Amino acid sequence: MTANLSKMTEIQYINTPAQLAELCKQIKKEPWLALDTEFLREKTYYPKFCLLQIATPEWVACIDPLALPDLDSLFEALYSPSIVKIFHSCRQDLEIFYQLTGKLPTPVFDTQLAAPLLGFQENPGYAMLVSSLLNVNLNKAHTRADWSRRPLTGDQIQYAADDVIYLCKIYQLMASKLTELGRMDWLRQDFAELANPNLYEVTPEKAWLKIRGKNKLTGKQLSIVQALAEWREKSAQSENRPKSWLLRDELLFDLAKLQPETVSQLVNVRGVNERVVNRYGQELCRLITAAKQRPPSPLNAKGRPVKKTQQQEAVLDILTALVRIRAEENALNPVILAARKDLEALLFNDEEEECLLLHGWRFSMVGRELVGLLKGELLLGVKSEKLNIIEKAVLDY
Repeated sequence: MTANLSKMTEIQYINTPAQLAELCKQIKKEPWLALDTEFLREKTYYPKFCLLQIATPEWVACIDPLALPDLDSLFEALYSPSIVKIFHSCRQDLEIFYQLTGKLPTPVFDTQLAAPLLGFQENPGYAMLVSSLLNVNLNKAHTRADWSRRPLTGDQIQYAADDVIYLCKIYQLMASKLTELGRMDWLRQDFAELANPNLYEVTPEKAWLKIRGKNKLTGKQLSIVQALAEWREKSAQSENRPKSWLLRDELLFDLAKLQPETVSQLVNVRGVNERVVNRYGQELCRLITAAKQRPPSPLNAKGRPVKKTQQQEAVLDILTALVRIRAEENALNPVILAARKDLEALLFNDEEEECLLLHGWRFSMVGRELVGLLKGELLLGVKSEKLNIIEKAVLDY
């Protein structure tokens, strides 16, 4: 089956202030809205907002932000706390809202976060959910479209509208099933955390933390990568250019290892193009020279060991047993509740890899008990051929 059924829904295309004013009246009447955005960021640091799609079971609209002089009334309506905003994988959508308004819309419901509680894999794609829940195969013809070009074709508008048309149906099915299973409240903290501004703000001084492979660098090399990553983030933000247009990650490592201190040395580093040398060469050399003279910001001292001991493997096995108990009780795949890597992050207190087990529904279901097990406050025992969780205080008594 294809997405042709969605063409039964008339699409409002909003590109004038008068149309927007009428749409805002519609929005304010709704208890929830399905939302999606189309944007471009291939040539910019910040996403360029090109289209906003909104749908309810009764209507669907595509709002053209490039044609409208003022979107304040739209954001005022959308940000109403009485309206639940439905997204799929909403982080990039919310980043756009935060960039434009400095605020985040709440409350939200993210179908990607909710899906594992209904037996789906972690972070499922939207097309997969539509196919699985609705037996519809979405058209992917405009996945790489330039959404900033005008006019948009009818096919493009239909393609964009399909996302929210089917998102409405997915949300209704999910909400009904989650309510039936008594799991809707499990997601409350996960959704609330999406409104944390820190998720959408990039601090240049901490940009190096997102670079993979940094653990293998020596002291001077790490200090250089930290300095260059901070410079790259600030420059990309101020110029609104992709970071990779300035320096790719692999080039940061090359510069950290070769450590050029003059422009003539910089020119000989493979991958450094002429534009970078001419525009930033002197500054890069100064940064490298200065970084070599100071100690780097420390890596996570509690990072997981390269090779785990037999004792550590045994502890992970015990944690896995507890996960399996709680997963079986809640009819979930144990891997969805906690994968081995999640248990390792918890055991080794890995600050560089956020542990899912310390947040949201996973913390409520099993994370709190896993922490208690590691602290020795809980024990696992066998009774009637079944594993049981026992409070140590009871045994001490």
